[in-house]
Amino acid sequence: MSLPSLSYPHSLNTMPLANELRRQLRAERRTLSPARQRLHARRLARVLGKQLFFLRARRIAAYECADGELDPAILLGLAQARHKRCYLPVLRPHPRKKLWFVRYRPGDRLMPNVYGIPEPRLRNRHIRLAWALDLLLMPLVGFDTNCNRLGMGGGYYDRTLAYLLQRKHWRRPRLIGIAHECQRVEQLDSKPWDVPLDMVVTEKRVYEGKKGRGPRSAGQGGV
Repeated sequence: MSLPSLSYPHSLNTMPLANELRRQLRAERRTLSPARQRLHARRLARVLGKQLFFLRARRIAAYECADGELDPAILLGLAQARHKRCYLPVLRPHPRKKLWFVRYRPGDRLMPNVYGIPEPRLRNRHIRLAWALDLLLMPLVGFDTNCNRLGMGGGYYDRTLAYLLQRKHWRRPRLIGIAHECQRVEQLDSKPWDVPLDMVVTEKRVYEGKKGRGPRSAGQGGV
C-alpha cells in the first residue's frame, strides 16, 4: 500500500515536518507482518539478482535491516554464492558522521553501534571507502518516483557520498535505494547536499532516477 496523500513539496525544508513524515513512514513499515517482510525480501532478490549491473558487480555493500526495513540478506546470499565481496557500513570514528564499508561473510560476528545497528568489527578487516565499491544498496525511510530519498536525518550517506556531486562521468558506486512500496510518497524536496539515487527498487516496482525512464513493474526486465 502506498501513501499518495503524503505530499511534502517545499514543506520539508522545516525539520519538524520532515521528522513527522519519518515517523509516519517508519510506523507504516513496522506494521508489515514477518511473512509479508519475507515475501518482499524474496521479490526484491528475484528482481535485483538477475540485473546485469548486479551480475557484473564485484564489490557490493548493503545493510543490516532494522525498524521494519526491507531485508537485503537474500540478495547478499546470492552475491556470496557468486563469489562477490560483500560489505556492511560502519560508523567512522574520524571524520565522524561518515561511513566505512567493511567486508562481511555469513556467520561473521556483528556488534551494535551507538544507534543499536549491528555492524562488523573493524579489527583485522578489509575496509573500503565508498568509491571502491561497485554497487551500494541503501536503506531509506521514504522516496518518490524521481528517486529522491528521505533518510533517517543523520546525513551519514550524504556526507560519505558527497564526492559524487562533483563528478559527471566516473560515478562509482551505483546507488540503489531499497524500500517497501508503502514507503513511497508523492513528492520530496531535493536539497543541494542530497546525493541522488540511480534507482529505487521495491517489492512491486523499479523506479529509475531523473535520467531513467520512470517507474515500471518489478516483473519487467532490463533495469
